Amino acid sequence: TLGRNHSSVSEFILVGFSTFPRHLLPAFFLLFLLMYLFTLLGNLLIMTTVWSERSLHTPMYLFLCALSTSEILYTLAITPRLLADLLSTRHTITWAACASQMFFSFTFGFTHSFLLTVMGYDRYVAICHPLRYNVLMSPRGCACLVAWSWVGGSVTGLVVTTAVFHLTFCGPNEIHHFLCHVPPLLKLACGTDVPAVAKGVGLVCIMALLGCCLLILLSYAFIVATILRIPSAEGRHKAFSTCASHLTVVIVHYGFASVVYLKPKGPQYLERDTLMAITYTVLTPFLSPIIFSLRNKELKTAMTKTFLRKLH
Repeated sequence: TLGRNHSSVSEFILVGFSTFPRHLLPAFFLLFLLMYLFTLLGNLLIMTTVWSERSLHTPMYLFLCALSTSEILYTLAITPRLLADLLSTRHTITWAACASQMFFSFTFGFTHSFLLTVMGYDRYVAICHPLRYNVLMSPRGCACLVAWSWVGGSVTGLVVTTAVFHLTFCGPNEIHHFLCHVPPLLKLACGTDVPAVAKGVGLVCIMALLGCCLLILLSYAFIVATILRIPSAEGRHKAFSTCASHLTVVIVHYGFASVVYLKPKGPQYLERDTLMAITYTVLTPFLSPIIFSLRNKELKTAMTKTFLRKLH
C-alpha cells in the first residue's frame, strides 16, 4: 500500500460537524439526507429518460448521462460517510478508507469537470459547425470523449492520492473536515517533502480546473460570436436555449469551487469552511439535475412523457 510502512498513524478522526452545537446535527442530517436522495433520484430519472426516449439518443444527452453517472458516484463517495458521522459519536476513519475516499472523490469530481468541458465542445460544434456535426460527433467520437474524461479523472485522482498518502503521518490525526481532503491532511503530514507535495498537488488541480474553465470559455466565446450573427431573434433564442442549462451548471460548478478555494483560511474559519465545503459536495450535485431538467425543454417534455407512461 501507498507509503503505509512509513506511517505511524493507522486511522484518522474526521472532526467535521463535531464543532457545531449538538442540537443542530439532526437537522443537518435530515437536510443532507433529503438533498442526497433527491440528487440520486434526479440523476437516475435523467438517465432513465435518456435511455428510454429514442429522440434523446444524441451526443448531447449521451454526455448528460455520463455526467449524471459521475455525479451519482461523486456523492456516493462523500455523502453516506458524512450522514453516518452526523449521527455517530465515533468519527474515526481508517488509513485505507481515507485514501480510497480521496481517490474516488477526486476521480469523480475531475471526471465531472472534464465532461462539462466536453459538453461545451459539443455545443460549440452544434452551433458553429452544424454541417460537420454528424462527422465530428460520431458515436465513436463521442464514446472516445467520454472515455478520455473518465481516464483523465482517474489519473488525476490517482496522482493526487498517491502523492498525499506517500507522506508520513506521525502524530496528530484530527482531520479538520468531514471528508479526507488534501489541505487538512497535508497539515497532519511531517517530513521535508510536504511543501513540495502541497505545491505539486495544488498545481495539478489548478491546471486541470483552469484548463477546463478556459476551454469552456473559449467554446462560449465562439458560440456567442456565431449566435450574434443569426439574423432573426427567434433563431438567436433557439440557438442559445440549447446552451442555457449547460452554461448554468458550469457557472454553479465553477462559482462554488472558486469561492471555496479562493477564500481566506485559518482556524477561526473552521465552521464556515465546513459549511462552504457543503456547497460543492452536497449542494452543487443537488442543483445540477434540477437545472438540466428545468432549463432544457426537450428533456422536460421527455421526462413528463416517461413519468406518465410509468404511471399508466
